[in-house]
Amino acid sequence: MDFDMARTLTRDLTEGRPMKLIVSFALPLLFGVLFQQFYSFVDTAIVGRYLGPEKLAAVGATGSVNFLIIGLCLGLCSGFAIPVAQAFGAKDEREVRRCVFHSVVLSAVLSLAFALAATLLCKPLLRLMNTPEEILDASASYIGIIFAAIPCCVLYNMACGILRSLGDSRTPVVFLVVASLVNIVLDLFLIIVCGMGVAGAAVATAISQLISGIGCVMVMVRRFPILHLQKEDRVFEPALARKMLGIGLPMGLQFSITAIGSVMVQWSVNGLGVNEVAAVSAAGKISAFFASVFDALSSTMATYAGQNMGARKLDRVNQGLKCASVLGIGYCLIAFGVVALFSRTLLALFIDPSAAPAVMEMGSTYLLINASFYIPLLFVNIVRLSIQGMGFTRVAMLAGLFEMVARTAVALFVVPVAGFTGACFANPAAWVMADAFLFPCYWQVMRSLRQRLMPDTEDASAISAARRKIIRLRRAA
Repeated sequence: MDFDMARTLTRDLTEGRPMKLIVSFALPLLFGVLFQQFYSFVDTAIVGRYLGPEKLAAVGATGSVNFLIIGLCLGLCSGFAIPVAQAFGAKDEREVRRCVFHSVVLSAVLSLAFALAATLLCKPLLRLMNTPEEILDASASYIGIIFAAIPCCVLYNMACGILRSLGDSRTPVVFLVVASLVNIVLDLFLIIVCGMGVAGAAVATAISQLISGIGCVMVMVRRFPILHLQKEDRVFEPALARKMLGIGLPMGLQFSITAIGSVMVQWSVNGLGVNEVAAVSAAGKISAFFASVFDALSSTMATYAGQNMGARKLDRVNQGLKCASVLGIGYCLIAFGVVALFSRTLLALFIDPSAAPAVMEMGSTYLLINASFYIPLLFVNIVRLSIQGMGFTRVAMLAGLFEMVARTAVALFVVPVAGFTGACFANPAAWVMADAFLFPCYWQVMRSLRQRLMPDTEDASAISAARRKIIRLRRAA
């Protein structure tokens, strides 16, 4: 099949104006992330409003351990998609199919292993995190179901990663919207009608993820000829598997390393009391909703950087990062204004102000402090994912180490002294430290790639610079 024909259902990000491409690619992603956050919103709102602050705290107490395990799986899926994007950018159709096959095999095996291990260890992990005894059983019930459904989560994210690598950011959104609506209906039915409590919210999430994943796979099979595997493509090659694991595992570990810091912060917050846990749970959902734009821009930059690196168009990577920065900073200023004006109104979606005024006050403080540092969060997302998209996942993983160190330091040394207010600064400290590492790394990565991929261009640039310097010296003389 002709590669140009294959592109009719995909999108080439190596040609055209970067700003226009980034906006058009990111908008469907943003719509999808917003819907994802919306049904997460509904989960939390129904639990908080119908089951009370204690059950809200039970779900919230699982957030960091959820991120620890699920983040590892999502990082692997994102990493496996990078070679697909690079092969597509290089116009290597056969390599695209080989990478897709290995992505499917590795994702299936690893997701089943993670599901088994995490389900067996969920309660010991919660105890290790200092989860209050009065909410321990409810927390274990919720997260145990989420962990058992890891293959459903991986199925959707693997399919999304492949489709986005080929430039299709719309198809995953369609099924995510459908799944979100299903999740809302199931939440109401399982929690309110069936009386399943927090377990109902977990079951609703698992079923929704399964629907999204199946839908994306069906589209991949039916509509994208470039993904139709030939017999020779379905041969498992240990060398290619090692290469993909070499990219995927650092990305997964990056999520997990970052999550270790979040676990430490959750541990410190759990020790403060149920009200503090409920406040972080509600405010964290709202903050995640505002961070949807950063998630969409970061996924866009991963695909954009991967395709352009494959096409050896490094200047376009810089141009794209500048465009994403301009868009993101503008949004950060708007988001801060909205949080400053309406934080209590937003929190009232999850918490009854008259029943839990202390929770409202703490939640508002958490939101405002985090929103003040959205610009550093923006750069953590777009710079790191640009580096990852170009294949330097191990370098990007180290940024997660910086985040972990910052959050752990706040949890161990700041929260015992400053209490809840200190916990509010855990995320901002992590974002600032990660940026301090990522910016120098990005420029070093670009310099390394230029020397490796375009040595002639580098030599020509050096000669031109030397000539310009000689001309300036002659003029000065």
